[in-house]
Amino acid sequence: MKSAVETLNPTRVKLTVEVPFDELRPSLDAAYRTIANQVNVPGFRKGKVPPRIIDQRVGRGAVLQEAVNEALPRFYARAVEESAVRPLGTPTVDVTDVPDPAAGGDLRFTAEVDVRPTITLPSLDAVEITVDDVVVTDEDVDERVQSLRERFGTLVPVDRDAADADFVAIDISASIDGEEIDSVAGISYQVGSGTMVDGLDERLPGMSVGQAVTFITTLTGGERMGEDAEVSVTLQAVKERSLPALDDDFAQLASEFDTLEELRADLRGQVETVKRYQQGLQARERLLKSLLDGTDVPVPEGVIAQEVDRHLEAEDRTEDSEHRTEVEQEAREGIRTQLLLDAVAEAEKVSVGQQELVEYLVITAQQYGQDPNEFARMVDEAGEIPAVVAEVARRKGLAAVLSRAVVTDESGNRVDLEAALPRAAGAGSGGTEAQSAPTPPAGPGEPPGSPTGGAEGDQEQAALAAAGARAERVATGAPSAHDPTAVPVFDLPVAAPDPDEKG
Repeated sequence: MKSAVETLNPTRVKLTVEVPFDELRPSLDAAYRTIANQVNVPGFRKGKVPPRIIDQRVGRGAVLQEAVNEALPRFYARAVEESAVRPLGTPTVDVTDVPDPAAGGDLRFTAEVDVRPTITLPSLDAVEITVDDVVVTDEDVDERVQSLRERFGTLVPVDRDAADADFVAIDISASIDGEEIDSVAGISYQVGSGTMVDGLDERLPGMSVGQAVTFITTLTGGERMGEDAEVSVTLQAVKERSLPALDDDFAQLASEFDTLEELRADLRGQVETVKRYQQGLQARERLLKSLLDGTDVPVPEGVIAQEVDRHLEAEDRTEDSEHRTEVEQEAREGIRTQLLLDAVAEAEKVSVGQQELVEYLVITAQQYGQDPNEFARMVDEAGEIPAVVAEVARRKGLAAVLSRAVVTDESGNRVDLEAALPRAAGAGSGGTEAQSAPTPPAGPGEPPGSPTGGAEGDQEQAALAAAGARAERVATGAPSAHDPTAVPVFDLPVAAPDPDEKG
């Protein structure tokens, strides 16, 4: 087989392929066998019909078409491998010559496909980044104190009209064209939270217990999303939150501290921890922006079009031109960022190990509120393991560059990201470290916790090992997690630590 590559533009190539008839013959023989098992010819058992009879009954052209269709993906894959192009998306194939089984000849076809562009990166050593100062104000601490008071508050019934931020009990139903599509009685709802139908928060304030109201709204979820429905609401009860007094007794109730002053000092430290974490996130975002601004990243137009079409078809909005423009811009920026980070990962010679994949799957599942085992199964069955490998490699590549960056705040002080964001425990001795989300500081009065700690975490790790192993095999040729030549790296956590949230 012969193949040649013609570069059409920085992100698209044309492959011209010639396949001798002898290499197509096995596919032609397979086509005769396939058709022989499908046709009924008097005098012949199914599967035993000779090729000359098939040529008479079905036609030699149909047999050749079957053979070419079966062989094209294999020959295309060989041409891609031999030419060392890195395709993105689906190729456009044009068969230009088909051999005659009797006379022989070559199979010739062309394939145009988008490819990963060659990207020239700026220097990745000691990139300079400026981030905001870490400033903790009394207002920041007051917000934490107020949040803590609300957690220890109680709801008490009140004999008055509903007001914003009240907690109410309501009966609510929705109907379309006189047909009730949903209803619920006695549901608790905080006025102004915006978690139910549009228009509810505007009508509840001022209502009295027993009063009912009906209004028209557009449904924003469910099977009837986008349709107008008539919503009826009856107010059954009004409650307000009663907060504990802000004194030393409250500090002892809500924390291990004896005085309110000690509690506020601890909360101030927690706010600073969160802000330093946010400073690290900002450093990563500004590093990425700096790399994007300083790098020419050609974007394959075919890949953009496929992504936009897929997105709009899923939303059933293919005719929405304004939304198409928005989606296209988002897709363009997203793919440009991915291509840049892929180039960074290659430049940093990043390797992806099984444990890193397991940690990523566990953390991502927790962010979506899913069981890690079920999430890993869905990712595996959907064939998304290579995408997970690529995403972890991108994170590690950017983190490797960030670890060498010169980060200062606006006041000129050097920012030590490793001190603010300690590495995950249990890193391998080979120098490769996978950073998972840190355990959030436990709130006052709560025990420390870990998202994957204890027996339950061990079970998750074991159950996810199979998916992690498959993911590791995707990164063929990459050094293992214990390879001493692997790139040392620390990554930023995925979820911000929240002192008011249990670990």
